[in-house]
Amino acid sequence: MSRDIGTDDPRVRVRPGRASRPRTKIRPDYSSRPLARVLTVDRGRYRLLMEQSGIEVSAVKARELGRRALVVGDRVRVTGDTSGRKDTLARAVLIEERTSELRRSTEEGDGRDRVVVANADQLAIVTALADPEPKPGMIDRCLVAAYVAGMEALLILTKGDLADPAGLLARYEPLGLPYYVTEVFFDDDESPTSSASLTTLQNALAGHETVLVGHSGVGKSTLINELVPDANRATGHVNEVTGKGRHTSTSAISFALPSGGRIIDTPGIRSFGLAHVGADDLLAAFADLWEIARDCPRGCPHTEGALECALSEVSEEPTLSRVQSFRRLLTSTNTDWSSQ
Repeated sequence: MSRDIGTDDPRVRVRPGRASRPRTKIRPDYSSRPLARVLTVDRGRYRLLMEQSGIEVSAVKARELGRRALVVGDRVRVTGDTSGRKDTLARAVLIEERTSELRRSTEEGDGRDRVVVANADQLAIVTALADPEPKPGMIDRCLVAAYVAGMEALLILTKGDLADPAGLLARYEPLGLPYYVTEVFFDDDESPTSSASLTTLQNALAGHETVLVGHSGVGKSTLINELVPDANRATGHVNEVTGKGRHTSTSAISFALPSGGRIIDTPGIRSFGLAHVGADDLLAAFADLWEIARDCPRGCPHTEGALECALSEVSEEPTLSRVQSFRRLLTSTNTDWSSQ
């Protein structure tokens, strides 16, 4: 029979173990510690930019943060060695409240999602006009993600010397989506280089925190090298057989723009899951269709064949293509639409 450890019998001695030690409710106050911004994440190590001194430091995540993940763009409070000297480490001890979170669902389609970048205010969707072919399904998904995150969206069309952008742009004309067309040519050493006339795009990015998203091979790294001359991002070619690019960026990284603001390069993606996005948010992301859907009956599901759905009355392009894209996303947000 086990003895009652709560007994008053003085003959019963209980040695307190680790589990019985009283836990203090007093936690350190880190609110006045120096602020830093997460520039990149690499296997549990973080590269931070100290906001006051402008020094870059290496850091680890403090145990106080538990399982909460740090992502590029996070603003954190820092303790430890913030000198930036070789072989020194600081600790990220507190994550400041995020102003935005760009999320995408996992490819398994089970509804789980993860934060890709924090605190960005612009999402630049980068797509090539050819080699590889543009995929409106991916563009639509990124637009939805931007809306849900409360971010402004813009479209960057690369390789403008290979195809006419008019057809693709007509699809998004009802949205008034800002767009910028760049060209890419090859130097004598076969290194791709973007055209020098990027002044308009540079002005659109200045003063903003912008994240670039797009398939592999569309020219994101080339664009970064043109916008940030000392970025030295590796570039690659598109496979002639598969029509797909090779991943040259393996992790997200934030760069300072010469004209002010920052730009975040992300690894090329094959799909952008939206399993975490509800139907109402999805329709609201298609601003032009939202206006049309105001004439739908209450509780209209907006699906193909729905009675009296105003979207089914659309017959003219490019709005018809937008309706079809919306319904594809609505009926199967868990599906990989990277081929569209």
